[in-house]
Amino acid sequence: MGDEITSESFSRKDRTGYRERLQENLEAFDRYLQEAEFAGEGTIGLEMEINLADRAFPHAPALRNIALLEELGEEFQAEIGAYNIELNHPVLHITGRGLEELEQGLARRLHAARDTARGQGIELVTAGILPTLEAGFFSHPDWMSPARRYEALNSSVLEARGEDVRIRIQGEESVDFYAESVAPESACTSVQLHLQVAPGDFASTWNAAQALAGPQLALAANSPLFAGRRLWHETRIPVFTQAIDTRPPELVHQGVRPRVWFGERWITSVFDLFEENVRYFPALLPESKEDAGADERAESGAPTIHELLLHNGTIWRWNRPIYVPGEDRPHLRVENRLLPAGPTVVDTAANAAFYYGLVRYLASEARPLWSRMSFSTARENFFECAKHGLDAQVFWPRAGTVPVSELLVKVLIPQAAEGLAAIGVDADLIDRYIGIVRERALTGMNGSRWLLDSLDRLDGGLRLERSSGSAEPDGDPAPVPEARREALATITGAYLERQWGNDPVHTWPLP
Repeated sequence: MGDEITSESFSRKDRTGYRERLQENLEAFDRYLQEAEFAGEGTIGLEMEINLADRAFPHAPALRNIALLEELGEEFQAEIGAYNIELNHPVLHITGRGLEELEQGLARRLHAARDTARGQGIELVTAGILPTLEAGFFSHPDWMSPARRYEALNSSVLEARGEDVRIRIQGEESVDFYAESVAPESACTSVQLHLQVAPGDFASTWNAAQALAGPQLALAANSPLFAGRRLWHETRIPVFTQAIDTRPPELVHQGVRPRVWFGERWITSVFDLFEENVRYFPALLPESKEDAGADERAESGAPTIHELLLHNGTIWRWNRPIYVPGEDRPHLRVENRLLPAGPTVVDTAANAAFYYGLVRYLASEARPLWSRMSFSTARENFFECAKHGLDAQVFWPRAGTVPVSELLVKVLIPQAAEGLAAIGVDADLIDRYIGIVRERALTGMNGSRWLLDSLDRLDGGLRLERSSGSAEPDGDPAPVPEARREALATITGAYLERQWGNDPVHTWPLP
């Protein structure tokens, strides 16, 4: 969904032709996978979505991303929300001192962007959800970045759904309101980790990423606050799922698959995922390669399969398959999309180290983890960790049902260290980054826990009443009490101070 499209609306003829093209693309991709030479494995990449907050107000969303981007480098681009931008870090090799290069590259780019933003009265907030964001904001007429692809996405989701978007989440407190657009999706800012893999290794890498998704999310949770309420430890997961859900309630009850999808089975090839995309999901943006001006083949000679790749970008798997035709040789990547942004650059680098190390370890085991754990268990672990963070209980082969913090400390973090060593990461960097995630698991202090403990301190332990009934489609969202609003503004200011200090979140004092 990063590329611009040529139209905001599509005809029945467009959709019919697109369906046929998807099948043709799928067959072409299958043939190409069996005969082509792909680029090898080893390179990594990172994308970070960032919130823009207004310095002149109590850190309210600043709808000025286009003006800011005019002064930033080409590595930054717009996101769907006018208060979001995205940083695309250049690819690099993880071996040796690659993780340190990643940390330093992120810090350098973010600090330069921060200085530019402050000149426009804007603060950059790297958090999974901006804590000061309130439900009433989603009716703001200028919430969206000006681009045809975002207008088309919004229109297509609402047309498929046939009604307004309902956000309904039960956590420590609850929210229940309707939005007239997909605006709540813009609340979710993530870090996306890329890993290039050879075709023969794709299935084991993706399966490993799915298996570890729950513990990975628990370790890095950083978005417990949404619309002024205490909800899940990683509230991005239900907000994102519901905000761009094309299913009305009747299709949800029938078990139709959501477009934000964990999946339902282990795979044997990257082809399995693209085949599922075509089999289960109707097109949202049926733009042909002719309308897009795309070539049949890339400079590498690889098929561009434009329609199939555009379709893949409108199915939001938490671990998404990526095929890039390339200029020299094509390559495949696993795009890990489940982490929230922040809290700090060093925490981000430590999260990356844990992920890359553990994926390598699990994908290399002689007896794969996914031969001993059902896919449904991996999915249950994922949602349990999204709800409860480091307080979650998960099931793991040979360990049974255990606290995820205990599993991390005793099993997964040591395995991640072994995986990094096998990749060839320098020993001192393994000690540094693995030490950070170990201390986070031992103390139970990730970004979500710091935000919740800070809120307890500043609003006196206030608990807002749960919703007593269903939201009215034309009703206003429940207001946030002034004491809570002031506490959230203070917390965001304290978060910003510590974010730029770059000490790991488990060492942060409460405000």
